[in-house]
Amino acid sequence: MTLPESGNSTVPYATGHTDRLITDFTEPIFAAAFQCYFAELGIEVPDWGRLFRQMNDEGSNTALLRTTADGRAIGFIQFQPIEFTSWFFRETCGFIREFWVAEDFRSGGHGAALLGLAEAHFVEQGMHTSILTTDTVPDFYRKRGYIQAPGCEARNGGAVFVKRLD
Repeated sequence: MTLPESGNSTVPYATGHTDRLITDFTEPIFAAAFQCYFAELGIEVPDWGRLFRQMNDEGSNTALLRTTADGRAIGFIQFQPIEFTSWFFRETCGFIREFWVAEDFRSGGHGAALLGLAEAHFVEQGMHTSILTTDTVPDFYRKRGYIQAPGCEARNGGAVFVKRLD
């Protein structure tokens, strides 16, 4: 797997799909995919433009967007660095914020590939732990080396999973 370098760069594959690293969440294909994702979750957003501008303004968000040769969204994974600190230590982890694969493309390896690309990006950026929350597909993450963090719970009550990256 090859990761796009930075900004809004693209990596095309012989199989006909393209991966694009994006930081502008108002990008139409990403925005439409994100809206499908939230619709599947039953989440209503009164002002999509405002939400995407907020995501841009946070500054640390990045997403990998996978599209077909004809420009349809296969899926995306959105992530950012997150720092955990205490008096004795500090660790910056890669936090997977949102992750979605379109129903027509599920079980085709795209989710595993996007997750692997995000993990590779984390390591490239000096982060050696990936962390995420989920309330939908915990077995997907377990199969890829994530473990549920005992005693740790997301604010929404979802499970927290971590993976050491080497």
